[in-house]
Amino acid sequence: MIESTTGILEFLTIFVLAIFVGNEVVSRVPSILHTPLMSGSNAIHGIVLVGTMIIMYSAHGTLQLVIGFFAVLLATLNIVGGFTVTDRMLEMFKAKPAERAPKGDDTTTGGAK
Repeated sequence: MIESTTGILEFLTIFVLAIFVGNEVVSRVPSILHTPLMSGSNAIHGIVLVGTMIIMYSAHGTLQLVIGFFAVLLATLNIVGGFTVTDRMLEMFKAKPAERAPKGDDTTTGGAK
């Protein structure tokens, strides 16, 4: 019984340290690198989704299936949300239609100058 408590305490310590390290790393990322960082985290979340599906496949009992279902649901929402945010961020850098037309090419009058 004491060994399992020690194992839980070690996992909890690692989890808390990972939170602090993750917070420090993400808070120091310059704003220009947020889009590549989001793309990378979307790839990691895809791996998490595959892992949750594999674990759910080997679940035994109703409680494990319910927890597995919510894990798959949350991982899926995380991926969709990440791609939505990334798409919105990339839209900010696209040129507007008026800016794309080459100078000197008057397409509004049928080509007449």
